Amino acid sequence: MRIAEKIVEITEKHRIPYVFKGSFKKANRTRLDSFTGIGDEKALRILQKVGQTFDIPVLTDIHVPSDAEKAAAYVDVLQIPAFLVRQTDLVVAAAKTGKPVNLKKAQFMSPESMRFAVEKVTASGNNRVMLTERGTMFGYGDLVVDFRSLPVMRRYAPVILDITHSLQQPNQSSGVSGGRPELIETIARAGVAAGLDGIFLETHYNPSEAQSDAANMLALDRLEPLLRKLIDLHQLVNRWEKS
Repeated sequence: MRIAEKIVEITEKHRIPYVFKGSFKKANRTRLDSFTGIGDEKALRILQKVGQTFDIPVLTDIHVPSDAEKAAAYVDVLQIPAFLVRQTDLVVAAAKTGKPVNLKKAQFMSPESMRFAVEKVTASGNNRVMLTERGTMFGYGDLVVDFRSLPVMRRYAPVILDITHSLQQPNQSSGVSGGRPELIETIARAGVAAGLDGIFLETHYNPSEAQSDAANMLALDRLEPLLRKLIDLHQLVNRWEKS
């Protein structure tokens, strides 16, 4: 709640539309002893309280078809994780709730192939769909963002750039993903310059204490300075596109 409160303060100040993302469970973990959650219903009630307290939309990811209706009762947007975006039953179940669906591009999929994931949603009677770029596997233990994917996927749906997950270094020998948080601003600026529709990033008062993705998070005290730069860049890009 503290993190949401601080981000709401920042985004309202700068008139930035804000969607809060929180996982009600972390199903995609490398090691068996990794933190996965505090219980589905308890976590979903917390996410619902965040949305109600701050009057903001809330997004969570789902992992099996039965999660769709359960999560839709508490949150505003359903997200399909990158590893699972080819799972037809899962995508269709999310679409049939009528909630907006965010499809994360798999690390192994081309941007062109995401057209078919979008069609699974729209063919299920739901036109509220967006895509998220989160990097492509670069060998076994690194990711790279191919910015050519953004205009390609925008043919099919609005596109979000997941800045922090794009800087993960997965499959480390420790069983815990590494990351390159020093490149967050670089990736964010490049994405805004390329003309995306929104950004996603993970932040924490003290990233080293985060239960997941600690290695690629942005420290919360660095969020507002970064957003100010991105707003200026976004305005410049808009002026350039209109000229």
